[in-house]
Amino acid sequence: MSNVRQLREKTPDSEKITINLGYVDLGRIDLLVQEGFYSNRTDFIRTAIRNQLGTHTEAVSKSIERHTMELGLRDYTRADLESLQRAGEVLHVKVVGLARIAPDVTPDLAVAAIGSITVLGALQASKEVKAALADRIF
Repeated sequence: MSNVRQLREKTPDSEKITINLGYVDLGRIDLLVQEGFYSNRTDFIRTAIRNQLGTHTEAVSKSIERHTMELGLRDYTRADLESLQRAGEVLHVKVVGLARIAPDVTPDLAVAAIGSITVLGALQASKEVKAALADRIF
């Protein structure tokens, strides 16, 4: 089996959540699905969330600006963190969306280069890096 190769691990592009709904609301959703307005419950819920977020676009934008946060996907590579460390600078991560710390970043490098992490969404990093930064994740 020397020809077997490890494929790159697929990084999810979304986060799974669980919600509790009352039976009446759930029944109303199922009726809309049955009538063909939505393909399934998830389609309805995703659409409802997007519509609700759309009504608050300006408030979200102002809040991001006020908190000086980055919106979307933000990758932090080993080279980024080593450069900060060499310059004697400390990174304060503020992301709305997904923040990823590269798998080759060591816990020691992360502790030396990252002062704090605030992520509204999801943070992807190795278990070791997350453990090393546990007191800096807000």
